[in-house]
Amino acid sequence: MQYVAPRWLPGGNLQTIWPALYARRAAGPLPAYRRERWPTPDGDFVDVDRLDAPQPDAPLLVLFHGLEGSSRSHYAEAFAAFAATRGWAFAVPHFRGCSGEINLAPRAYHSGDFEEIDWLLARFAKGQALGAPMLAAGVSLGGNALLRWAEEAGAQAARRVRAVASVSAPLDLAAGGAAIGRGFNRLVYTRMFLATMKPKALAKLAQHPGLFDRETLLAARDLYAFDDVFTAPLHGFRGVDDYWSRGSSKPHLAAIRVPALVVNALNDPFVPAQSLPHAAQAGSHVTLWQPAHGGHVGFPLGLPPGHVRGMPERVGDWLARQL
Repeated sequence: MQYVAPRWLPGGNLQTIWPALYARRAAGPLPAYRRERWPTPDGDFVDVDRLDAPQPDAPLLVLFHGLEGSSRSHYAEAFAAFAATRGWAFAVPHFRGCSGEINLAPRAYHSGDFEEIDWLLARFAKGQALGAPMLAAGVSLGGNALLRWAEEAGAQAARRVRAVASVSAPLDLAAGGAAIGRGFNRLVYTRMFLATMKPKALAKLAQHPGLFDRETLLAARDLYAFDDVFTAPLHGFRGVDDYWSRGSSKPHLAAIRVPALVVNALNDPFVPAQSLPHAAQAGSHVTLWQPAHGGHVGFPLGLPPGHVRGMPERVGDWLARQL
C-alpha cells in the first residue's frame, strides 16, 4: 500500500484539520443510515447507524469511531461510501453519549473499552445471516479499543470477525496524551475535545450526583486531568496513569490471533512516530502500515478541496483480501 499526500496540503496538522472540515467524503450522495437502539445488559442503550446490503449474506463492516466521533464523522461517511460501492452492509455503533443523546448509566467510553467492543460484536454476530462474514475497523480511540479486544480475545476473535483494522490509533496512550497536551495541539485539539467532553460529563453528574468532583473537572485543561477525574474512575481504573497503561494496545499486539492491519501516519500530531511499534513487537498476525504522511485520520487526496476516500479504500481492500 502507498499513500502520497497532496502538495497543497503539507504537514500533519493541515492533513488532519482540512480533511475533517472540507474534503469530500463520497463520490456521490452520502448513504442514508438506518438507526437502531440496542438495550445494554447494564440498563443503558447504544445507538447503531446502519446501511443494509443488497444481499443478506454480504459481508458486514463494523466501524468503531474515535473520540467524540459519530457516524457523521468524515471518516465514517467515507467508510460508509466504500462499503456501499462493495455491496457490503455497514454499521457504526456509537460509543455511549456520542449518538446525540446522553446515555443513562454512570459510565461513558474509553480507549481500552474492549468489553463493550466484545458485547457489540457478539450482538452483530447474532444478527448475521448464516455464513455472512464480519469485518471490523476502528479509528483513533475506536481503533485502540478494537485492538485491545482482539488482544484479549486471542484465538476466539476469529470466531467473530475475519479481520480487524485500526487507523490512527493512539497505541501508547501515555505518549499520545502527552503529545496532545503540548503547544499547538493543546491550544487547538485539546480545547476542541474538552468543549464537548466537559458538558457531557456535567450532564452525567446531573444524572448521578456525587459521581465525581465538579470543580476538579471544570479546572481540567488537558486530557490527562480530564481522564483522571472522569474517565478513569468511572470505568474502574485507579487513575489516569493506570487507565493509560492498561488501555494501551501497543504492549499486547503480539497476542492478536486474527489478521490485523494497524495504520499510523508518521506525521500524526496526536501519535508520536517514536511511540509506534516495530514489526518485531507486532506479532505474525499484525500488518503495520506507517506512511510518512496522512496526519490524524486525514489521508487526503486530489485537487482542492480534496477527498478522504483513499484511506477507506486502501483499508477496505486489505480487509476484503482477508475474506
